Amino acid sequence: MSPPVVDAPATLRWPAVIRGALLGLALVIPITIVGAVLDRAMDDFEDSGWRVLLALLVAAAFVPAGAYAARLARAAPLTNGALAGLGAFLVWLPLRLLIWFTRNDDQGLVSGHDPVFRPGQLFGFLVISTALGMLGGFLASRRWAHDDSGGG
Repeated sequence: MSPPVVDAPATLRWPAVIRGALLGLALVIPITIVGAVLDRAMDDFEDSGWRVLLALLVAAAFVPAGAYAARLARAAPLTNGALAGLGAFLVWLPLRLLIWFTRNDDQGLVSGHDPVFRPGQLFGFLVISTALGMLGGFLASRRWAHDDSGGG
């Protein structure tokens, strides 16, 4: 028995990836804005539980981004989901840079005592956004398998 033939250009659907990334971005932007407002309003925001909660919410936003891209491109749900999650993060970076630029504080961008972007954090979010986008694609594909088998 020969292995299945996969048409590589047919598996990657850029419109699905872009739409999934935009969904993820639509979820991340309000969370980022809430974080900026809380940071302004609270004296101890850096040491509060809000920072952790908001980071978890940002990370969780990559799952529906991947699921939506996978739903639009069923031929390769993991690939399209991973790229949608990664795309949402990469499009969010310039917006985060804009927030940093418009604020009047002494926080450095990539250097100083408490920079906005640390290399480890950037790399971590690249990995996390890709993995969680892929998880969204996987969950969407499992749902189709369950629905197609008559289970739902």
